Formats: sequence, C-alpha cells, structure tokens
Amino acid sequence: MTRPDKAVLRLASGLFLAVLLAYGLALPMPFVVCLLALMMLCKPGPPLPMLKGFVVALLLGSLIVGGVLMVPLLQHYALSGVMLTGAVLYALFYFGLRRDNPLTMILVVSFTLVPVAGVAAQALVTVISVALVAGVLVGLVVNGLSHAFFPDPPELPGTTARPPPIGREAASWIALRATLIVVPVFVLALSNPSFYLAAIMKTVALAQQAGSARARSAGQELVGSTLMGAWMALLVWFGLSLWPNLWMLMLWITGAALWSGARIFGVKASAFSPSFWSNALMTMFIVLGPAIEDSANGKDVWQASASRIVLFLGVSLYAWATVWALERWRASRSQALFFKRG
Repeated sequence: MTRPDKAVLRLASGLFLAVLLAYGLALPMPFVVCLLALMMLCKPGPPLPMLKGFVVALLLGSLIVGGVLMVPLLQHYALSGVMLTGAVLYALFYFGLRRDNPLTMILVVSFTLVPVAGVAAQALVTVISVALVAGVLVGLVVNGLSHAFFPDPPELPGTTARPPPIGREAASWIALRATLIVVPVFVLALSNPSFYLAAIMKTVALAQQAGSARARSAGQELVGSTLMGAWMALLVWFGLSLWPNLWMLMLWITGAALWSGARIFGVKASAFSPSFWSNALMTMFIVLGPAIEDSANGKDVWQASASRIVLFLGVSLYAWATVWALERWRASRSQALFFKRG
C-alpha cells in the first residue's frame, strides 16, 4: 500500500471517528468539531506529538481569550476593533506561512468566530469556545488513531526534500490577500452574527486557498470548489434521508472522504488541485452541518441551505475579485517601477 493510499484511508477513518465522537457525544456545534478535525487530518506528515499539541491548545486558548476581550472593543470602538482584528489576522497568516504551520486556519477561525459570537450573545461564546477546544482535541485523537492503524513507512535520510520556506515578501503579500478576504465578511458578521457564522468559516477556508491560487485559476479554484462542496452535501443529504441515523451519517461522510481524498492525495488523477478538493470537502461540512441542525430544530432545511449556498458563492466571487484586483495592481505597480528605473 502506497503513502497516498494510506493518507486517503487515514482521512476517511479519521472523519468516521470524528463524526462518531462529535455527534455521538452530542458535543456543541458538532459540525465545527468535525471541520477542525478535518483540517488536522488534511495536514501532511506525521501526527502532532503530545507536547506540540499542548502548545497548540495553549495558543488556541489564548486566542479565544483574546477574542473574548475584543468583544467590548468591537461594541464601543468598532473601527479600532476591526483594525486590530485585521492586524492580528495578518500576523497569523504571515507567521503561519513563514513557519509552514498547517494549523493556521484553526487559529484564524478561532480568533474570528469568538468575537462575532460575543457580539451576538455571551452564551454563544461559551458554546463556540467549547466546540473549538473539542475540535482540536478530537482532531488530535482521531489523527493519532488513524496514523496508528495506517502508519507510513519510515523515511530514509535524504529521500524527501522539504520545500523551501516562503520568503518574507511572498508571505507578506499572501497574508495581505488573505486578510483582505476575511475582514469584510468579519465586518458583515458583526451586523448579523447568527447568519454569517458559517460564512466566517467558509471565508477563512477561501483565504487559505486563495494564498496558492493564481489570478487566472482563482475563479475555478474558489467558486468551483464551493459548487462542488454544495453538490457533495446534497448527495450526502439525500443518502441520509433514506435512513436518518448516526451510522448512516458516518458511512456517507466516509464515502465522501474516500472519493475526495483520492483526489486530494493524488490516488486518482484530477484536473483540479488538491486544495480544490480539500476546500470542497470543508464546504460540504459547512453546508451539511447547519442543515442537520435546522432539521433537528424544525426549520425549513432547503430554504436555509439555499441561502447559505448563495452566501458562500457571493463570498467566493468576492475572494476571486480580490485576488484578481490585487494581482492586477501588483503587476501594474511592478511595471511602473520597471519603467521608472529604465
């Protein structure tokens, strides 16, 4: 069995366990727990050691505390609060790129969700904070178990060359793009937190994906992966409606993970990049999770899901436009400097 095959099996079995723990134990906001576990399962390389996991948990806790402290600042000094949020997000993206930290998305989600929830209701902060911490812990557990069942063979010295770290200028530019994608949606979420909470998670995923997307392919990457994720969520929902119980939910999500994971890790050839498929799988969770909660609360699932998908498409189009505009501005600026020197 090759390394990509084992990576696909780790992703599928890890999500199987994550869904079992999140929904079986009735954890708060279980789809957020599964989403954070998915981010950790998509991380290349071996699982985090316990010491590193403890450091990540401490950093996550400090960001949650920082997000709680941002709430009164956003309520009484909105402009200063938004500017400070943008600065922190830029720093998280920048240092995450410089240190090649695959958990940057989890940290950004934590710092953006908590203040938005605090503006809506203080009780919601506790629910989201517990969901974030539970998501990281579940992610550590299922990632470790999946690696124990499907371990990679030991690497020989010098057989794998790590990619060179991203330079300061490139990291600064990508971090700026990502921050400009997240901040406007963050501001919108402050006006209607309950409606935009899922959009925050989708926007953070888009910002991460936009970091590696070029202007020419950004539309296909960002908008296409959103449509693919919505289509996957629709298929899982139809399958779940045939026999709605926890085991069917686990099996259908495992099937979706196997199908998309084969393309994420290169087992199946695809015209789209691995980031396209990982973002599509995340979008599936962001669409499917709230739909399950709407069904349990007696809400109109189709209307609410359609509103979310339209919102996600709007956010994706905005991210595409941002990448295109910034790349055009950067190209014109470089051309103007070239002619000035000449």
